Formats: sequence, structure tokens, C-alpha cells
Amino acid sequence: MTLLYTSDPARGRVLRDIFAREAADIAFVEPPESYDPSAIRYLVAWSPSAELIASLPNLEVLFSIGAGVDQFNMDGLPPHIDVVRMIEPGIVAGMVEYATMAVLMLHRDVIAYREAQREERWSPIKLVPAQHRRVGVMGLGQLGQAVLEALRPFGFALSGWSRSLHRLAGVTCHAGTTGLGDFLAECDILLCLLPLTPETRGILCRDLLLQLPRGASLINAARGGHLVTEDLLALLDEGHISAALLDVTDPEPLPTGHPIWSHPRILLTPHVASMTRADSAAHALIANIRRHRAGTAMEGKVERSTGY
Repeated sequence: MTLLYTSDPARGRVLRDIFAREAADIAFVEPPESYDPSAIRYLVAWSPSAELIASLPNLEVLFSIGAGVDQFNMDGLPPHIDVVRMIEPGIVAGMVEYATMAVLMLHRDVIAYREAQREERWSPIKLVPAQHRRVGVMGLGQLGQAVLEALRPFGFALSGWSRSLHRLAGVTCHAGTTGLGDFLAECDILLCLLPLTPETRGILCRDLLLQLPRGASLINAARGGHLVTEDLLALLDEGHISAALLDVTDPEPLPTGHPIWSHPRILLTPHVASMTRADSAAHALIANIRRHRAGTAMEGKVERSTGY
């Protein structure tokens, strides 16, 4: 069994060491070292080229080095190749930290206070108790559920929305197009953690955001393609959306002079909400390869028809 790794070299060095210690039966190769393309059964990558995929005639599994797979050209992948997104504790922990920080910053009006500081304006804002603040999460997969669990101790009124119905303790769950309006009406802070698919691209548009209560705020920690940026900017200027915290944009990085850079009601971070941790990623990959060789279900295997 041979695994080809084509992502960040620094992370690759950690993975290589762990594979050598704990999975010596799995050969680990990465460019520029030479390898036999016909020996490659597993590919770990972020955005592999069509040429690379075509050069690996016996490839069985394509592992994403990150939590998402929207960067893959699914239409160009042979149907027999399994696609697996990264599920490892570091990604979940990072997103829980970021989402909790983002929700608390918006709950405690940090963006408004940042603007007041720049203007040398001492302007206290009346405190809203957490139990009177409604937080809604779009996307109830592993990340969304972990974030909601972390927010529960603060006492927020929590709700969630996904394509199919979930039942989560302490969370009012909605599903599908019929449940979207009721969900949005309950959100003072909306957090997007959806996978990016053809169905969810552009979902954070004017029509959707107008269904939020006036003065609501937005967090997008999923993908830049979810957000129609021009619609958000307009609704911020109109006062319907009070603030936004964005970790992702389209394109990335933002070009110089883009209005997001200077908008006083937007806080931008450069796609750092959660990052794959090399050590725990190595263990996750080894465990999934073991499952694959044993004929059991791999964690994070993507349903090609839905994209997640």
C-alpha cells in the first residue's frame, strides 16, 4: 500500500514521521521524490490536478487534508474513487474555539465598540442577557453540533437548521426549505457552517438575510461561496444587518481595495477558524486506511451525489 501526499510540506514531515512509527506497512511518498504511479492507492491532497488524478491508475481513495471537499472537481473524478473529508479532533476544537469567540464578540457588541474607539466615542450599549440572545447555526454536521454543545452553558436560546431534521438536546431544530423561514426569524446571531455545494452556493443572499430580525448579525466560518458579498454590504449599510464576522471570502485572499477590508461593521479573519493539526490528522488517516483495508466504513466518506 502506498500513500501519496501533496499538501503542505511542513505538515507532511509530521505525517511521514508518524506513519513511519505507527504504520510502516503503508509507504508514504511526496513530491519531489520519485514513486511508481501504479502503486498509489491513497492520495492526500487539498486541490489535486486532473493530470495527477489521471496519472494514478490504481487510486482508490482521495483524502482531503481539510474538513471540506468543495475544492475537488467531483465531475472529473472517476466514480470508483472514494472521497473522504478530514475528520480529526484538531479541526473540531479549532472551530469550537472560533465560533464561541465570534458569537461572544457579536453578543457583547465588540464590533460596535471597536468603531466607537476609532471615533474616540464613549458609548456604552445596554447589556442583553445571554438567555435573551438567539443564536442559530446553519449546518448540523459534526462541527455544527460541537459548536452548539459548546454554546449551551452560556444560556443562549439555540436553534439549528439543516437539510434533514436533527434532534439535539437544548436546540430547536428546523429542516428543509419549509423550516428555513421559521429558523431565520429566531436568529439574532446567524452562524453558517454549511458544506459548500451547488445547492448552498450563494445561500447567504439578500432574500435570506432579510428574513433575519432587523439588527441581527452574521458569522460565516464555512466557505466564501456561501455569501453574496454585495447583498451583505448593502444590508449592513441599510441597517438591517448590524455586524458581520467573516473568516472566509470569495475570492481568497481579498484583492486590495475590496470594500470588506475597510467596512466598519465587518471583522475579517483570513480563513483561520480551524486548521488541520498534523499529528491528529496522521492518526485519522491511518485509522481510515485500516478501515478501508478491512472493508468497513471510513469516517468522513463523502456521498458524491450530495457533495458531503
